[in-house]
Amino acid sequence: MRIFITGATGWIGSALVGDLLARGHDVVGLARSDASEERLHTMGARSVRGDMTDHDRIVEQVRLADATAHLAFTLDFGAFEETIDNEVALLAAVGDALADSGRAFFAASGTPTNAAGTATEDDPLDPDGPAGARARTASAVLGLADRGIRAGLVRMPRTVHGEGDRNGLIAALVGLDRQLGVAAYVGDGRNRWPAVHVGDAARLVRAALEGAPAGAVLHAVAEEGVRMRDVAEVIGRRTGLPVGAVDPTDLGVFGALLGGDQPASSVRTRGLVDWRPTGPTLLEDLEAGYYTDGRA
Repeated sequence: MRIFITGATGWIGSALVGDLLARGHDVVGLARSDASEERLHTMGARSVRGDMTDHDRIVEQVRLADATAHLAFTLDFGAFEETIDNEVALLAAVGDALADSGRAFFAASGTPTNAAGTATEDDPLDPDGPAGARARTASAVLGLADRGIRAGLVRMPRTVHGEGDRNGLIAALVGLDRQLGVAAYVGDGRNRWPAVHVGDAARLVRAALEGAPAGAVLHAVAEEGVRMRDVAEVIGRRTGLPVGAVDPTDLGVFGALLGGDQPASSVRTRGLVDWRPTGPTLLEDLEAGYYTDGRA
């Protein structure tokens, strides 16, 4: 298949490009810079220059492709509502271009929180929750399935980990711990984060593009919930920092993230598509030193 990817040189996008090429697909990635274009060409993919504001160019590539993976998102807290408005408008244009085509369009989103327990694929995103900032765009993607498009969501857990991760939440947590002088957790540290290795996340996106049904909501969750006390203990052991509880109010926005409990399941996903995660666990990647020994 010819597959178009936004966010093709990002953390998950880069892994997806390699996976798709290995499967013999023709890959075209959206590139914002010369460096991004060069990276795509080095991997063996083709590129088209543009960013998320270039709606006409993106829609043209979506129309030419058999399937599209929409992984790009511009995180600009200074213009957050405008960013969401732009993405929703882009998705409307995609709907007009692909209506009744049956072609695939899968977008990345985040796993939700279920206050009663472990979140499943049936749980909606809470607009006020950790992944809620993109609830409006997630709804717009699922709306495409009502227009004859094989559209759906691949919801990513709070940490998509692996060697080379420099910008994810675990990398940010290690950096914050170094600033605080303590491998931190909140409360008793029994709160949990779901996790997946980046290679497994990419394979699920590929499985979605190749055959997931319209309206599918998939969870890229390998581990339903890793206790943050366990994470802190590995970070402490690898860095030599003491391990201890911190007041979340001292951490700003990160305090709510560090202290939140957000286990999530992928049982339904594994029954819907052929996906079985095989990559290292989060604690294994931490023990390997990817996040603490200057090798991330």
